[in-house]
Amino acid sequence: MAEQGWAVAVVDRDAEGVDAVVAALAARGAAVLPVVADLTDPEAVRAAVDVVGDRLPPVQALVNNAGITDPTPFADTSVERWRRVFAVNVESQFHTTQAFLPGMVAQGCGRVVTVSSAAGQRGGGYFGGVHYSASKAAVLGMIKALAREYAGTGVTFNAVAPGSIATDITAGALTDERREAIIAATPVRRIGEAAEVAAVIAFLCSSEAAFVTGATYDVNGGSHIH
Repeated sequence: MAEQGWAVAVVDRDAEGVDAVVAALAARGAAVLPVVADLTDPEAVRAAVDVVGDRLPPVQALVNNAGITDPTPFADTSVERWRRVFAVNVESQFHTTQAFLPGMVAQGCGRVVTVSSAAGQRGGGYFGGVHYSASKAAVLGMIKALAREYAGTGVTFNAVAPGSIATDITAGALTDERREAIIAATPVRRIGEAAEVAAVIAFLCSSEAAFVTGATYDVNGGSHIH
């Protein structure tokens, strides 16, 4: 989106990670605002909204992309692990959407895109445990309900559901054997790239997607076919 000319704020609790993303995009000539905030903290989110409001044009699109995973089996999942996954994967999206949505409604135009997972559609089958799949299913229900509640405001709400994507979300815990099994079960016979997910998100944030709301776009190489 930065390369397409959007004014972009990159918000994350990892200051070094934010700086790395901003530097990579700056090397391509894009202007990006770094904002360090823990999106599970509503006060930190409100502070981020103020920073973005002071430094960038009115927000027209919100991409909820914060997420963690955890492969712990259900029987061994502690309440703390369950709550942590939901705090990052669901509650952060509640905080950010509630914070940025009023401005989009006021201007009569906006896009909210949430990153779910094919695991939330098919009930796992990749890396994360039951709590991960449940959290990713939760945001799909949230995005559909928002599309109905805010019908007629000019704001659309959609989701992308990636399959296995080459990122560091598994923190090196995905074994080669499991990786090969996932590839074998994927019709395109490979792991997806982050840029392929980003392209779909960029479309859903564009004016061409004005007639799309409450939808989930699968970016999974055919590993989950409805």
